[in-house]
Amino acid sequence: MKESPPATPRFLVRELSHVEFVRRVLAQAERKRTPLLERVRYIAIVSDLIDELFQVRLTDLEDKVDAGFQDPERGDKPAHELLNQIREVVIELDTRQSRIFRTELEPALEGLDIRIRLWDDLDESDRTYFHQVFHDQVFPVLTPLAVDPAHPFPYISNLSMNLAVMVKEAGSGVERFARVKVPPILPRFIELPNRRGFLPLEQLISAHIDELFPGMQVSKCHPFRLTRNTDYELAEFEASDLMAALKSEIGRRRQGQVMRLEVERDIDPDVLDLLMRELEIKDRHVYRIAGLLGLGSLTTLADLDLPEHRWKVFPPAVPPRITAQGSFFDLISEGDFLVHHPYESFAASTAEFVHEAAHDPNVLGIKQTLYRTSSESSIARSLITAAELGKQVVALVELKARFEEQRNIERALALEEAGVHVVYGLVGLKTHAKLCLVVRQEKGGLARYVHTSTGNYNEHTARLYEDVGLFTKDPEIGADVSDLFNHMTGYSRQKSYRKLVVAPTELRDHFLELIRREADHEDGHVVAKMNGLVDSRTINALYEASNAGTRIDLIVRGVCCLRPGVPGLSENITVRSIVGRFLEHSRIFRVGRPERGFKYFMGSADLMPRNLDRRVEALFPVEDPEAQRRLEEILDLCRADDHLSWVLQPDGTYEPRGMKRGLDLHEALIERAIQRSRNARRR
Repeated sequence: MKESPPATPRFLVRELSHVEFVRRVLAQAERKRTPLLERVRYIAIVSDLIDELFQVRLTDLEDKVDAGFQDPERGDKPAHELLNQIREVVIELDTRQSRIFRTELEPALEGLDIRIRLWDDLDESDRTYFHQVFHDQVFPVLTPLAVDPAHPFPYISNLSMNLAVMVKEAGSGVERFARVKVPPILPRFIELPNRRGFLPLEQLISAHIDELFPGMQVSKCHPFRLTRNTDYELAEFEASDLMAALKSEIGRRRQGQVMRLEVERDIDPDVLDLLMRELEIKDRHVYRIAGLLGLGSLTTLADLDLPEHRWKVFPPAVPPRITAQGSFFDLISEGDFLVHHPYESFAASTAEFVHEAAHDPNVLGIKQTLYRTSSESSIARSLITAAELGKQVVALVELKARFEEQRNIERALALEEAGVHVVYGLVGLKTHAKLCLVVRQEKGGLARYVHTSTGNYNEHTARLYEDVGLFTKDPEIGADVSDLFNHMTGYSRQKSYRKLVVAPTELRDHFLELIRREADHEDGHVVAKMNGLVDSRTINALYEASNAGTRIDLIVRGVCCLRPGVPGLSENITVRSIVGRFLEHSRIFRVGRPERGFKYFMGSADLMPRNLDRRVEALFPVEDPEAQRRLEEILDLCRADDHLSWVLQPDGTYEPRGMKRGLDLHEALIERAIQRSRNARRR
């Protein structure tokens, strides 16, 4: 009797979905229409994304290998098979990334007299120059570390570039190992004077390696790079100990398990064996690279001042409502309004709102969450000014924002010194909600003004990330945000709100109920835009709605574990990913039909367990008709794009929608923002 084929797993594998996203980003580096230096930037971004995969995403899978644990949400493959599959894809991406850079981008850069040089390719005059650079700027910083009975194998830090050196005494056949760290404080690429030629720092050190070991003979010298596990969970410390606990965890992160060792393709086998033995890693952790290691450093070249080879600069438009004369408080009092970054100016809207609140004599208090901020944050400066002017200012600084911990610790201390009341977040939860509450004395009494956003209060990323923000004076939303801040800063145990939907208490259940109610209608329709979709309960609810006939259009930029287009499971679901000039970052949800009316929501949360269970998130209803039209425009253009969109297939792969010269979402939104601003000035 012929066996029936195994059933298709209900969920796509999260880690494989991540590498599929990396594949889509890499495709942008291959596109000839992308400006040259932006193609170089995409190569660097791919390196950073692969680093993130090993630092964060694979930890759980690695832990399951030895235990033989099988996770049903990751399909029917054992953990070790998934790791092998991921390894194969990463090797493919590494190879493709190096080939694109070597065969396409390097020749194109050379056409602009931008050359990445190797020591063997330099002429005598160039070598003379670099000899001087080495002795003046590099040699004093280097510290060779020997390994022998008196010197144990040194600690190798995360993402560091190193040289593995084998030396032996003259007349002795005994080789000894030494490690030289390529100093991260120095530029990775050293520029030749008067022309655009760049020598990798590790090449310069390798060429002078004998000078670090006088009296010894250097027999081998190979670069290598390490990636460690940086995933961590804070224990249940008392709130007063949170900063100390986090500082301790940052230190422990540097000691994390080795997840990947990158080496040259032709590394000496004995040197590789020694590294693997001392680092206690297996073959699956070793990645041989053809070409330069650590291509994330190519941002140095991508940032060169050659505007004709980068995206055309456009000035973010001043939102139409703001072009009129009057204070922010007058504008918001006239009705809610939406801003859309980077197409509309963050400085002229969000940053200016906080600035005005800080200086307005009628403002009594400002409360704000800070998750990721820029190094020179105008928002933080405004909060400091407000505190110095005697206003009640509260900043909830999330110390646990990944890779931003040290900066946020420094930011929190600076705010405290200025008199701002600083709260470090909640024990066991990250505060990811983006909220600013301004309390103002007005003729009728106290009024609450609220700004909420899908993105961080960060001037730098607001020019690169696509996000929406909402200004409102809605009394119920103002009361909800006040209650939520009281929950985050005090001992309030509030779990439900008037209009706000908050995680971890109710956001998942609320969204599931929205899906179920829409599935009760024969013409049900759900449109959702987010960064990631992983939560199994949400995915199952979407499957059920699809089987009930509900049409579901999902726009998921990154990881998506829902398997679309499977008969009897998800045939009414489409998933697309948009990857282009800007990082799609907004979370927008719409349910309903025109004849029944739409319900719109925006917020800070993706539909992932970490957002729904382990973070403080806020989902806002958008009720103003003009703000709803703006959200509808965004969703319509996302679904109409046929240039930047990739369509998820049932097997987990993505196919470009066409890459035609049709509608480019980002270009269309730039044009519309500029036109809105012009029209507003004419009125």
